[in-house]
Amino acid sequence: MDLSKSLATGFIIAASILGGCATNDAQSQAQSQEAKTNAAVVDTSDPRDPLEPVNREIWDFNWDVLDAYILRPITVTYVTVMPQPARTGLVNITDNLQEPANFLNNMFQGKVDDGLDSLARFLINTTVGLVGTFDVASKIGIERKREQFGETLAVWGLDTGPFLMLPFLGPSDPRSFTGDYVDGFAFPMSLLEGSVNLARIGISVLETRAQLLDQEAQLEQSVDDYAFVKNAYFENLEFRVTDGKSGDKAIDDEQLDDFADFEAMLEGNDFDSYEETSEEAVDEPTDSEDASSDDSEKAK
Repeated sequence: MDLSKSLATGFIIAASILGGCATNDAQSQAQSQEAKTNAAVVDTSDPRDPLEPVNREIWDFNWDVLDAYILRPITVTYVTVMPQPARTGLVNITDNLQEPANFLNNMFQGKVDDGLDSLARFLINTTVGLVGTFDVASKIGIERKREQFGETLAVWGLDTGPFLMLPFLGPSDPRSFTGDYVDGFAFPMSLLEGSVNLARIGISVLETRAQLLDQEAQLEQSVDDYAFVKNAYFENLEFRVTDGKSGDKAIDDEQLDDFADFEAMLEGNDFDSYEETSEEAVDEPTDSEDASSDDSEKAK
């Protein structure tokens, strides 16, 4: 996973083969270059991430060990064996269980209409939709208005706090972690017994990991996978807190290439509008280009 270490090691091996034998000075220079590269990658200057050295170690453990040997194989098996209609039904059930929390958080944020939509979705899908197996509410035009208590705290003015890479759980922050804990007390999740609650969590984890399968290549090719995930996490968090209004700010092409697909994986959000805006900006000639073209025509 550490690209810089792999490249540095490959460079040393190739140099020793081609040169027959490497001098001590050359080895020292290569080691010095590797140290500089690693120092550049592990940049602890991010004010959002004062715990970066520890967080990186936890990320390496989560991705290189837990995911590689446990979560990914289980997810691949789950996707292969479980029919898509059954997966959709399970996801609908878990989403429906969160609707009462969505109702409360929407109301806490002053979004009365969205809160009533969440309540209506829960009543309709729980009854007509057979305990949420079928998303009947969406079919009749009542879309899901997801809001978590962590987002409510953000609307109330509470900052995220330091970035946290949690063992087994992945990227988080104190505000979001607290919000998730509080949401767990909302009806009906507070009534779920241990095994049922574990099944709900397991389905959510597997479905989220299944969406990441198509994005693995992008993650693997990133210069710094840890920074990639961290930045995507904060971009997605801001997008949810502002209900997508953060997309109005200028985002350069490099950020879009790095974060858009991964953000879409996390929440299922559509970032195609960003890409279309970028493409239009490239296709449309600037004023200076138009002026140059006019001057050329006059010269002819």
